[in-house]
Amino acid sequence: MAGGVVISVRAVGRRKPLLDDWSIPLPPEFREGGSPLTLRDLITRIVLEEVKKFRKRQDQRRLVYVLTAREIDEGLRRGKIDSGGRDLRQKVDDQDAVATALEAFEDGLYLVLLDGQELRELDREVHLQPDSQITFLRLVMLAGG
Repeated sequence: MAGGVVISVRAVGRRKPLLDDWSIPLPPEFREGGSPLTLRDLITRIVLEEVKKFRKRQDQRRLVYVLTAREIDEGLRRGKIDSGGRDLRQKVDDQDAVATALEAFEDGLYLVLLDGQELRELDREVHLQPDSQITFLRLVMLAGG
């Protein structure tokens, strides 16, 4: 995707990704020659984008719609068939979501890889390319450690 980065979410010890890969647009101010971008900025941007998508999905699930045979088959494959009709809304505070994500990084609950290289410091500059790949790697804590 031109002007965007691909995001992957994986967990140590699992073959399959936790989520399907997705792309987010690379804001013009962070493109080459623009403002410097830190890992903190990048995580913040991704979390805010995902909160926005989550709210949109919640709004869409309030509607009841008729499923096609293909959508039913896809739901069976995923293990969940959903035709909407939910009024229950989860409230998500943008800044709380960002703070939680940053704290989890600082606590070592996940790693961030940019084009295969681990990023270790939240305030260090990162340089994104239009085809950059960001991987969030969830770490598994060992019992008794």
